[in-house]
Amino acid sequence: MGRELVTTVVCWNIDRRHNAWRRLVEMGADVALLQEAGRVPYDVVGKVDTGPGEHWDSHGWNSRWYEGRFKKLYDRWPMVVKLSDRVEVEWFKQVSPISVTEEDEIAVSGIGTIAAARVIPQDGAPFIAVSMYARWIAPHRSTNSRWRVGYPDGSAHRIISDISAFIGSTDPSTHRIVAAGDLNMAFSGNDDDPFMVRERSVTDRMDALGLELLGPQYPAGRRAEPTPAYLPSDTRNVPTYHTVAQSPETADSQLDWAFASRGFHHSVSVRALNSVEDWGPSDHCRLLIEVADE
Repeated sequence: MGRELVTTVVCWNIDRRHNAWRRLVEMGADVALLQEAGRVPYDVVGKVDTGPGEHWDSHGWNSRWYEGRFKKLYDRWPMVVKLSDRVEVEWFKQVSPISVTEEDEIAVSGIGTIAAARVIPQDGAPFIAVSMYARWIAPHRSTNSRWRVGYPDGSAHRIISDISAFIGSTDPSTHRIVAAGDLNMAFSGNDDDPFMVRERSVTDRMDALGLELLGPQYPAGRRAEPTPAYLPSDTRNVPTYHTVAQSPETADSQLDWAFASRGFHHSVSVRALNSVEDWGPSDHCRLLIEVADE
């Protein structure tokens, strides 16, 4: 029996906070899947490798249609970040949503929703790592909708379409994909809630592609007390986000999730570092993902 090797992946929406970058460096992990990353603080530069800008910056493949509307296109990018020399990382640069890409490219259909790379552990098998950020999309003005913030499932379905390019067989065991991030969805609400039906269309589609929902789910993290009214009493959801009116102690919403290819998922574990002591300097807690390989 060979020695079990573990690659440690941290998934975290860091809300552009510099102290989150510093905490990330202290963890001793191998790879980070970040959302709302922002700029690397000066004292962390050289301690992390964010790869080429083309892997996260959508300016690279978009036209300049946003000029006169926005100062810049977006600054809350998802990223795949190398944290240790125990792995090599080959980043995929973003290109427009074309049907055929080069070996080092990924076609993306949403701005600021995805970043992807191939992670190659020392003495281990490579896997694809994807950072996901399901940004809210406002309804079109013609709808006269009162939903000012909008909905995240539109972004999530774009992300799924982009990930599907890494799936080249109906046999999920031929794929080694870990995809995690802030999807802004709960996935286990009450059946009479129409928004929950929309959210489940995301997990149903992931499942159809052979991507298993890993959670985290209780006991891989603490549950909210009391249980939020919009969730069933037996929910296994674990809070990963708190609003500006809340704190880690009162957080009650799970928005962050991890998926892995069916079959490969038996080698992947995930838990939420959502205790008050472990939460960290962001409105989201960290997900700790361990990928085992013998």
